[in-house]
Amino acid sequence: MNLRINNPMIYFFGALGGLLFGYDTGVVSGAILFIKKDLHLTYMTQGLVVSAILVGAMIGAAISGPLSDKLGRKKVVIFSAAVFCIGALGSAFSVSTNMLIFFRLILGLAVGGASAMVPTYLSEMAPASTRGALSSLNQLMIVIGILLAYIINYVFSPTGDWRSMLGLAFIPGIVLLIGMTVLPESPRWLLKKGMENEARAVLDHMRKGIGVEDEIREIKRANAAENGGFRQVSERWVRPALWAGIGLAVFQQVIGCNTIIYYAPTTFTNVGLGNSAAILGTVGIGVVNVVITVVAIFLIDKVGRKPLLLIGNVGMAASLLLLGFVNGFYGSTHGAALTTVVCMAAYIAFFSLSWGPVVWVMLSEIFPLGIRGIGMGISSVANWFANFVVSLTFPILLHQIGISTLFIIYGAMGILAIFFVRKFVSETKGRSLEEIEFDLRDKEEKRQHASVTA
Repeated sequence: MNLRINNPMIYFFGALGGLLFGYDTGVVSGAILFIKKDLHLTYMTQGLVVSAILVGAMIGAAISGPLSDKLGRKKVVIFSAAVFCIGALGSAFSVSTNMLIFFRLILGLAVGGASAMVPTYLSEMAPASTRGALSSLNQLMIVIGILLAYIINYVFSPTGDWRSMLGLAFIPGIVLLIGMTVLPESPRWLLKKGMENEARAVLDHMRKGIGVEDEIREIKRANAAENGGFRQVSERWVRPALWAGIGLAVFQQVIGCNTIIYYAPTTFTNVGLGNSAAILGTVGIGVVNVVITVVAIFLIDKVGRKPLLLIGNVGMAASLLLLGFVNGFYGSTHGAALTTVVCMAAYIAFFSLSWGPVVWVMLSEIFPLGIRGIGMGISSVANWFANFVVSLTFPILLHQIGISTLFIIYGAMGILAIFFVRKFVSETKGRSLEEIEFDLRDKEEKRQHASVTA
């Protein structure tokens, strides 16, 4: 096991899958403006080209969880990086709509695997006191990837070279593939598999020898209480975490976040901007996304996960409702176009502060070790399914009911998410992964005791 690489580089390469995730999901926003002309896409095939990656992501997320519990987090991320490279080159050289849809689906396998495993890997490597910030590196890499995609889109927009836009994802893909080969495996997975000496070596390296034995004892105690596997997923004490995970994953999508990422240029052209101006406006959205995500990294371990989710919900819902009402009253005017840009920037700022980084951090925290891969996989499948539905229907609904009504609907979903977070989501700030697990068990024991004594 190679432990010569220093801690910052471990977290950097561990999070690099997020950059590919962001690039491959963001690059299509500008590329689709030129793909639909070259390949003569209809509203339906336009939605399929964009959302094919999401079908693959559902499959990738579903299989990555059980595979990571069996083979390790590291191997699944390496495999995802290899698939990234294949999908990027295949998309760039596609000569038909069906071929492009196929390779976008292949890309999705890697995106789904990375979305589930990168946050899990980072959370299992990080100490409890800084786990939120270090796990948020995944989201920072995602938004950097999205911004990079927007910049590449703008650079190639004068020529409409969508093949270069899609194919450049190969470069960070090969960097991730090489980088992950020198990273250590998750110490929690190693202990789960009985490789205590290897786990101790990783923790000694990561923690500089401080508190290692206490952490190992806590992990072993959690392991001793585990049944593991799909059977444990159905156990009553796990259900609060499972429902919270699925709810967070679904609400992250139905409040409209990826309509901004995938279709921002389409939305801007819909209110009167030209292609290049629309893509440039999207670059501005990407910059806001990165800057505010950095702010979130500094806040998440201080303010907490749940307060950030609630603050973000209020801001996102208000931005979407204002965007919808202004476009409803003023239509395709200069004022409506300016308001659309401002509201979308405000929306993405609140999203980047909250539901962007916080959801993936919490999904990597709330599940017991024995089913962490499976639980993360289930939540990721739910996330990608909701993403697929929203992304596939957006261009059709935009055409049929208009931008105003559509964004008012997304705003209403943001209001519903506030009630969900207040009722079903528990704070995880500053607690070890094992403490979070034992809290789930204690709550179920108290419930059973109360039902017996009642």
